Amino acid sequence: MITTDFVPGSPCWLDLGAPDVPAAAAFYGAVFGWRAESFGEDAGGYSAFRLDGKVVGAVGPLTEEGARSAWMIYFRTADADATVKAVQQAGGAVRAAPGDVSDEGRFAQLTDPQGAQFAVWEPNQYAGFELADAPGSLGWVELYTTDSAAARSFYGSVFGWATQDMPLPGGGGTYTLLTPAGCGEERMHGGLMAAPEMFASGGQPYWHPVFGSADCDATVALVRENGGGVSMGPETAEGVGRMAVCTDPAGAEFVVLTPAEAR
Repeated sequence: MITTDFVPGSPCWLDLGAPDVPAAAAFYGAVFGWRAESFGEDAGGYSAFRLDGKVVGAVGPLTEEGARSAWMIYFRTADADATVKAVQQAGGAVRAAPGDVSDEGRFAQLTDPQGAQFAVWEPNQYAGFELADAPGSLGWVELYTTDSAAARSFYGSVFGWATQDMPLPGGGGTYTLLTPAGCGEERMHGGLMAAPEMFASGGQPYWHPVFGSADCDATVALVRENGGGVSMGPETAEGVGRMAVCTDPAGAEFVVLTPAEAR
């Protein structure tokens, strides 16, 4: 599970790059009840998403030429510069070199060898999101990639994640569960799987967030009512819960999940 008691290698932040920040804020406000709150005049349109007063993520304008709207997952690191070197040594690329965000912390934007983008956060005054593993907040992160073995090797060398493979139902391949180094299974935070058919006609591997919901079907209805799309579900996955793969009106993908124990 994802918690706010962050350890190296665990998800600690996420933000959305949006072509229209007010429109994105309106959509996620309607779907999850989030309220957008600007970080200030010098933040360039970057705003926090809050739920019941607690920060669950952020949204800001797209900053890279030709970038598509997408969620970015940040993983905790004790040393952003050292992590960047590890990424380069493992065959990854640096999109934004390590830089300070005032006295809040230090971050870097990175790409794995298969093309999936992610980021790291080295905290100073700001640790990360304030709510997780609850309805309307981040509960899991997931990587769709072209080569699961290569992805396991890369992220293992960068973050030291422990991995555990499990077969998907119906012979659908293998899903790899991810846990921060030195932690027990109760701190498992995500998974990865090879889905080469998704990228046969182009596109790059990517991470997406899984947001909790008290009622997946009701949340999916709100997604549709507010201009979003649904590419899969809602459907029930045994032992996991009821879930759906959704997109916001600008095309950013996320998953809605009502965990099995919550149903």
